This record gives sequence, structure tokens and C-alpha cells, in this order.
Amino acid sequence: MKIICIGRNYYEHISELNNDTPPEPILFLKPDTALVGKEQPFVIPDFSKEIHYEAEIVVKICKVGKYIDEKFAPRYYDLISLGIDFTARDLQTELKAKGLPWEKAKAFDNSAVVGAFLPKETWETVDDIDFAMDINQQRVQTGNSSQMLWKIDQIIAYASRFFTLKTGDLIFTGTPAGVGKVHPEDLLEGYIGTKKVFTIQVK
Repeated sequence: MKIICIGRNYYEHISELNNDTPPEPILFLKPDTALVGKEQPFVIPDFSKEIHYEAEIVVKICKVGKYIDEKFAPRYYDLISLGIDFTARDLQTELKAKGLPWEKAKAFDNSAVVGAFLPKETWETVDDIDFAMDINQQRVQTGNSSQMLWKIDQIIAYASRFFTLKTGDLIFTGTPAGVGKVHPEDLLEGYIGTKKVFTIQVK
């Protein structure tokens, strides 16, 4: 199982980090060791002083595919949830400045949270999914999949040009504006619509 992540997929998030809008999707990977265990806390690692949360819609792949045509992409996923792409922002900034890969800042152990999955048939269209995240009962991020630069089906088609998609693979589709630092004892809660799909404690 692999985790494919999309960077810079919401205009407002691109702006808040002073990044350029990419001409095509930015792809990076997380290993399966990045997943936080069920009902386990997120422990801030000792190599970063600035871990940021990034709430993202997550898609679960249900069949093997390669070079998938966008119009057939819906056949390749069946479940959708919300997750967190934890990012060591201080480390990422250093790596970007040196032109180095991001893995140490993005793919470290326990850097990915995935909530409870919902069938994609829950929505009339996957291009209109509301989601949000609270920290300590204060809303910090809101978004809708309609705001994505590249929509879910486009992402699947694009990613499958480079990587064979396999059953159980996860795709993190990018984060909207509102990212920020987490602190010990923060309680993070993620919602799709009004349904809570994850709760995670920071240690």
C-alpha cells in the first residue's frame, strides 16, 4: 500500500505559503509507515519545532489501474474520507531552499491520519464535498472539493501515468488554506459535511 499526495491543489493555500501555482499536479509519496495507528495519538517528532496540520480529502483505490482515462477514473475508487498530512514545515522550508526532496518533512513515521471512510455514493458528485477540521473545538480549516485545481478524477488519471494504482492505495488530494502549527495536547477533529470522521490527540 502506498500513499500518493497532491501538493498545491487549492489556490488559497498556495497563496498563504507564498508558492507559485504549478502548471500540473505536484506528486509526492508517503510510505505505509506514515499512517497513525487506529486510536493512537500523534506524537510530535523530535526533529521538528514546527509541525503543521493539513486537512485533506482522501480517496481509497479499489482496483488495479494504469494509464487510467479520466472518464473511467470513478471505477477505480469507492471510498472517501478526510485525513491529515502532517508536515515538518521548518524542515520542508530548509529542504526546498536547497532544492532537495521533501520526504524527511512529509513522509516521516505517523505523518498521515485517515478518518473513517464513506461510500462515494454518499454524494451526488465528488466535486462538491464539504469538509472541515477543528482544533480544541475551534474551526481552523474549511474546504470543498469544488475548490481543487485538479479534481479527484483528474488526479487519478494523472497519477496513474506514473504509478500503477493498486487496491488499498490512498490518495491525499491537497489542503485548503488555514494550515498551522500543532501543539502538545491539541485535539484535532475532522468532518465531512456534518459527520465526524476522525479524532486525534497530539502528544
